[in-house]
Amino acid sequence: MSESLLEKLYNPVDFQELGVTVLNQISNHLDLVVTNKNKKTIQWNEPAKELEFWEYFFENGKKEDLAAEILKHTTHIHNPKYLGHQVAATAPITLLTGMLSALLNNGMAVYEMGMSPSSIEKIVTDSICRKIGYGKDAAGFLTSGGTLANLTALLSARKAIVKHDVWNEGHTKPLGIMVCEEAHYCVDRAAKIMGLGEKGIIKIPSMENYSMDVAQLEKYYGSATSKGIEIFAIIGSAPSTATGAYDNLKAIAQFAHEKQIWFHVDGAHGGAAIYSEKYRHLLNGIEKADSVVIDGHKMMMMPAITTALLFKNTWHSQHTFNQKADYLLNDEEEEHWINSGKKTFECTKTMMCLHWFMLLKSYGEDIFDEFVTRQYDLARTFEALLIADPHFEIATSPQSNILCFRLVQKEKTSLELNLLNAKVRQALLEDGEYYIVQTKLRGIHYLRTTLMNPFTSMDHLKQLMDKIKSVAKTVV
Repeated sequence: MSESLLEKLYNPVDFQELGVTVLNQISNHLDLVVTNKNKKTIQWNEPAKELEFWEYFFENGKKEDLAAEILKHTTHIHNPKYLGHQVAATAPITLLTGMLSALLNNGMAVYEMGMSPSSIEKIVTDSICRKIGYGKDAAGFLTSGGTLANLTALLSARKAIVKHDVWNEGHTKPLGIMVCEEAHYCVDRAAKIMGLGEKGIIKIPSMENYSMDVAQLEKYYGSATSKGIEIFAIIGSAPSTATGAYDNLKAIAQFAHEKQIWFHVDGAHGGAAIYSEKYRHLLNGIEKADSVVIDGHKMMMMPAITTALLFKNTWHSQHTFNQKADYLLNDEEEEHWINSGKKTFECTKTMMCLHWFMLLKSYGEDIFDEFVTRQYDLARTFEALLIADPHFEIATSPQSNILCFRLVQKEKTSLELNLLNAKVRQALLEDGEYYIVQTKLRGIHYLRTTLMNPFTSMDHLKQLMDKIKSVAKTVV
């Protein structure tokens, strides 16, 4: 009797055969890119041509070649010459936890569908709360990305601070939040989803180093409230996305306390510095925050999307999406940590806690200290190298592992320099050896590097500088 398609699909022998092939391909890929034997970080292709390739492969390619082709046609983050976006070069061990999560597919919305991950998630989030400096009343959960976590935190803030039951009855008056003009765009997005509108996003100017100018908080708060806007939250960036600048969390915490508003820290990228003995001071004041976001898939070497949302008060972690007004709750109706589906936007989510647990269980918190400290140190060494070379200038001294700089030529105008740096970046992209990105700060076009790879060395960065100067001669 012939095997049906469904029987073939779930055949463990077939899976093992294919799995061994793919794992071997992945292992070989790691060997090639980590050691830089594969000279290309990105095999750049125009969108139309890339689409054409995959349309052809869908019709004519061999299914056993799929993994190999995907490896060829993606950006190799594990290559030490990857200096681009804020995405982790994942620890290979998390491939195994990802496979386990994908196979078991326990969605965690209810305890029966997530007994082990629900328990593991509590252990993980409790440990992060302790590292932040929270007390025994703190709690948190994992969710799908910093954007969703920041939105959830602001919904929690509105529920806790605004006396009117907005969740059930809608807005009755203008509400607002305060945030630095350099904050991640997801904060604006969250505020607009919540119906605050542009007028409800009170942008605080940044200082010369692109961190929030806390000296202007009172002025902007007063201006907003005089227009009838009720400010219910203030967000501190740790750090900002474009430049990696940390806001003064201690000063923001004091301001929030004085105004009796919610203090939230967007530590999606740099919140992991809580583990660094050397750089923990950048987060002074974070223990005063009502809520904190930290991404595992940025500075903690985990796959996307893996984000922790932590609350100083357990109660706030449980009641954001409660369907009844807070005053109608009683002790019997208090939600417990096992009810994951009632605490997050997701009714179903992956067992992302396995990545955190495996790394902590296998290597302890020291692995995060070593990684964060190394990458932040590397940015400062890179800064010194750039300052010593008259062909370059930096936007601001790095506080994290993000560094913005540009190529300069004395005879060129500001507009011409912007065009030159944009052309250099495009040429680097098409060449493919290095992958860096770009940003515009106060009208100036900068090349932007985020040192995410644990094997990037000063030699790689020196070679990048040489390459930029060489490429510049060809794009003039």
